[in-house]
Amino acid sequence: MKSIFLNFARLSIFIGSLAVFAQTTSVTNSGTLQSANPVEVGISSERIQKIEEMLQFAINENQIPGAVALIARDGKIVFHKAYGDANASGKELEKDAIFRLASQTKAITATAVMMLWEEGKFRLDDPISKYIPEFENPVILKDFNEADSSYTSTPAKNEITIRHLLTHTSGLGYGRIDGDQRMKKIYSRAGIVELFTEEDISIGENIKKMAALPLHHEPGEKFTYSVGLDVLGYFIEVISGQDFDTFLKERIFDPLQMNDTRFYQPSSKKDRLVAIQHRKDGKWTNFPNTFYNTNYPLTKDGTYFSGGAGLSGTAKDYAKFLQMYLNGGEYNGTRLLSRKTVAIIMGNQVGEKFNFPNQYYGLAFGVVTETGEITGGQGSAGTFDWGGYFNTQYFADPQEQVIGILLKQTRGNTGDETAWKFRQMLFSAIDD
Repeated sequence: MKSIFLNFARLSIFIGSLAVFAQTTSVTNSGTLQSANPVEVGISSERIQKIEEMLQFAINENQIPGAVALIARDGKIVFHKAYGDANASGKELEKDAIFRLASQTKAITATAVMMLWEEGKFRLDDPISKYIPEFENPVILKDFNEADSSYTSTPAKNEITIRHLLTHTSGLGYGRIDGDQRMKKIYSRAGIVELFTEEDISIGENIKKMAALPLHHEPGEKFTYSVGLDVLGYFIEVISGQDFDTFLKERIFDPLQMNDTRFYQPSSKKDRLVAIQHRKDGKWTNFPNTFYNTNYPLTKDGTYFSGGAGLSGTAKDYAKFLQMYLNGGEYNGTRLLSRKTVAIIMGNQVGEKFNFPNQYYGLAFGVVTETGEITGGQGSAGTFDWGGYFNTQYFADPQEQVIGILLKQTRGNTGDETAWKFRQMLFSAIDD
């Protein structure tokens, strides 16, 4: 009996060690993000003032209802302010407001995947069917019947790999926001959840159902923005043996002190969630429920953890995540990723398939090319970025050690130009 107990104890210790393997103590300790005066890190205070004036002008001109902006350099936050309103009732926006991050979730999910990759759990070019068998023998859409959304398909020549899912080259669709109306109807008919939901459904149930649907094209053939990161959220559950939300909390959010970033926010933080707004008859009003309830982050005991779009959080939390990358995978003495893994993530993974001006695509981000740097306004070559469905953006420049985050929550075209202006003016504020 004693030997059985000892073996069980050793097994428990082994399992526990696996749970924390990805976060190891680093010989480097970059500390935490602290506040500093802009001039201390080579940023012009006068030019920061011009950014403030630009954001306030956009609010005065009714281009946006409100925004939270954050700028950091060399691990120091030199600008972090809120402007305008958090909802249509005129509640003042605070800088610790919680925003729906939407596709900013993708980089966090990709990071989690690569943490498991560092543990030797899989190869990037493994077929996903090795871990989720429902993806065996994928098929490609051939003919589509508009009358009833039925379709015919043809067998794919290749399997979908984990790398395909990370790089949006799997051929999977994106349901209601897909650019192909046929895919929208096929996903809708199958009852696929592709963004976020209040329904009592797990990502495993949803992904297994989606695996039977046809692809846009042969895996690896093209860049097609998709639910690939949602598939990888479930893949993480399969590999780690943990619920995806628990994995992210323990492996990423807790080490980075991202205490406000979650799939579902507790009731105690309800008042900090910014309303999604749209302009109607010249006035900003709260956006109505459509195929999603706008208050989905407040769902009590939510069960669906969308790896591609489901997280909500604050500007400062996301800055910590980006700072970890600028630090080469380390934050506050804890290493989440090797700097060699960060280099892989930032490498050009899809070549010419990512048909976006002045950028290539890595394993988690769009990355500025040398041509993009020369074009201007985007940062140095190697600057990585992405944005979210509800008008959020981030970028980080490893060469200049600069982070820029601008969070809004709007739908519809309002003449908003704050995104490109913020980025262009931030890099123009470097004064060293």
